[in-house]
Amino acid sequence: MNYKSVTLELLRSGKNLFITGGGGVGKTTLTRTIIAEYEADAKRVAKLASTGMAATLIGGQTLHSFLDLGIAKDREDLKARGKFEIKKAIKKRISAMDLIVIDEISMVSDTLFDMVALRLQQAEFGGVVLVVGDFLQLPPVVRSSEVLRYAFDAKSWQHMAFETIELTHIYRTDDRDFIELLHQIRFGIVDANVHEKLNSFIKPLPADLSGYTFLFGKNDSAAQHNKKELGAIDGDLYTKEVQIVKHTTKVTQQEIDRFMRDARIDALLELKIGAPILFSRNAWNYYNGERGVVVKIDESALYIQKQDGKVVKVERVAQHKTEWKERLIEGKKELVEEPVVSLYHYPVQLAFGITIHKSQGMSISDLIIDTKEIFAPSQFYVAISRASNPHGLILIAPQRQWYELIFTNRRALEYVKGGHCDQKS
Repeated sequence: MNYKSVTLELLRSGKNLFITGGGGVGKTTLTRTIIAEYEADAKRVAKLASTGMAATLIGGQTLHSFLDLGIAKDREDLKARGKFEIKKAIKKRISAMDLIVIDEISMVSDTLFDMVALRLQQAEFGGVVLVVGDFLQLPPVVRSSEVLRYAFDAKSWQHMAFETIELTHIYRTDDRDFIELLHQIRFGIVDANVHEKLNSFIKPLPADLSGYTFLFGKNDSAAQHNKKELGAIDGDLYTKEVQIVKHTTKVTQQEIDRFMRDARIDALLELKIGAPILFSRNAWNYYNGERGVVVKIDESALYIQKQDGKVVKVERVAQHKTEWKERLIEGKKELVEEPVVSLYHYPVQLAFGITIHKSQGMSISDLIIDTKEIFAPSQFYVAISRASNPHGLILIAPQRQWYELIFTNRRALEYVKGGHCDQKS
């Protein structure tokens, strides 16, 4: 099936769509393709997500920012904060959109989705909505005392009448046994066969860790591991500072710092010749998660030798934080998407260690997963589904039973298994 054609045809016919599927099936690639097609036709696209990090992956902004929800948790909270009624400028912004994309829909709660639906109704939105994600991956963030509820639990989800397209072909690996294992873990199945296969990945750590990437659950663990391993490499330390360009005087340092965190960009990139790196975005000559080694550093570029032996020159790339602004164009007021701040950085990060959260969208060949830091539903699945080469996968022996690490949210599992799918590959 040609998913690009099918998706565009359904959207252009006025259908709201839900694109789903497990890790490595191409959800992000298809989403970016659809956005590019719409923008090539001079259509306005709002690229949104519940968290800043997820939003930056598609070059967009958060739902709260775009829809002017402030820090409200639900509709009642909107009323209490005096933000229930829609502002004229927000109404105009929403109604001007042809397509609204909401990525990482699994991280959107029912109350947030209801607020999204409220704003679309208030703005008399006449376009279409495309939601993307996998409810068997990272869930909404809630306090321990709160009940975990997903977007599909909202009444407004039913009213949107999403047609569902499920992508099932995994591009990240072609190992059939590993693909079957990933499928079982995604659905929280831990039988004797899964137990045995996972145990087979528990191996002694190699003396030289430079060829592997550790996947941690916590930022501090990844940072400490990177610092330790980089320090063990002889040679000069090179520091590359991110270049920041403000396009408006209104943007604050706090906003810039938050955007850098969301975009997974460090203010300082520390490297040495011989240090292993992971590329953190896709380009024509490298992909997100691909491994390489720094072989040369000069004033304006890094030279990275990939595992196939090819050396690529890597220059700074731009990451923009944008906003929709009203501008006078040929005597007529038009809404245009403009950068507020731009970060110019090298799209690489040290490959010694990375968090599960920051590995979103990556395909990593030689991986060590620290199972001690798994704590959320589907987190282990997100971690192990980053692996593109099962022969290069090592699991650190867990301190708990496998079934205590491999678990899904019951409501999410019931929804996904309930057959809410119109088209499959």
